[in-house]
Amino acid sequence: MALTTAPDPTRRGTGSVRPHANRRGAGGFRNSEGLAGYVFLSPWLIGLMAVTAIPMLLSLYLSFTNYDILTPWSEVEWVGFANYERMFTNDPSYWHAVQVTLKFALIAVPLKLAAALGVALLLNHAWRGVGLFRGLFYLPSLLGGSVALAIVWVNMFNRDGAFNSLLGLFGIEGKPWVNDPDWALETLMVLAIWQFGAPMVIFLAGLKQVPTELYEAASVDGANKWRQFRNVTLPMLSPVIFFNLVLETINGFQGFTAAFVLSNGTGGPVDSTLMYTLNLYIAGFTDLSMGYASAMAWVFLLAIAIITVVFFSTGRFWVHYSDGEDR
Repeated sequence: MALTTAPDPTRRGTGSVRPHANRRGAGGFRNSEGLAGYVFLSPWLIGLMAVTAIPMLLSLYLSFTNYDILTPWSEVEWVGFANYERMFTNDPSYWHAVQVTLKFALIAVPLKLAAALGVALLLNHAWRGVGLFRGLFYLPSLLGGSVALAIVWVNMFNRDGAFNSLLGLFGIEGKPWVNDPDWALETLMVLAIWQFGAPMVIFLAGLKQVPTELYEAASVDGANKWRQFRNVTLPMLSPVIFFNLVLETINGFQGFTAAFVLSNGTGGPVDSTLMYTLNLYIAGFTDLSMGYASAMAWVFLLAIAIITVVFFSTGRFWVHYSDGEDR
């Protein structure tokens, strides 16, 4: 009887599947997965290019021209840095808009964050109906920078508005707040501060992550509520504070809708509400100096980028993370 041996699977011609064939199949599968991923990403990529990247590059080019919307592209004149020179040396309204925007951001943003943190601390308890109050406090943020909300706010602070009627109950004579150059910007600040719901929710989420053991240990050491807040709550919330500070500062510099509605697009009264973005809008769409407006937009972008870099550079000195490493 003849003896037979089993075929060696490593030899060629035995009919077994070769390793490199498996590699080819796996590679083809990975390629098909990659192609499918790009197909699903294509709407976002197209939107990024068509709505963001290409318009940004186009505006960068226009910032070096005298384009005024009505001029055909073939007649657009390259003026180099003339728009930037005009902005920094020959446009008083530009620097006034910078001052108004800085004043708005430096006052409204800290007060908004303080209000958000204070309300978050009050609502960080398992009280009956606390969920309803959280929703009510968050509701103004859902409205955002809507035109309807700005119109309501203007009517509320008019001479015959609800705010003056409330002051009249206490014998205080009101004034046309939105038409007074000394108070018009302050009414916009109050509107911005009132919309503290979004940072409040983020603060609430951060407060839920603070270990109760830290408060118990502080209480055993004799720390009162203020010392617990200063030595436990604030350090543990510093990453959340940093996050809200960056976002709200950027939003503060971008304020537009309320200032536009209050002043009918002029920045009045007496340029008291001439925010940077409103001044940019006037330059581009009222004065039809789109090249100059593009230059203003790029300077604004660089300023926001510098402020953000400053925040991240200084954050390592006061932002403390739970893993013990400052970033």
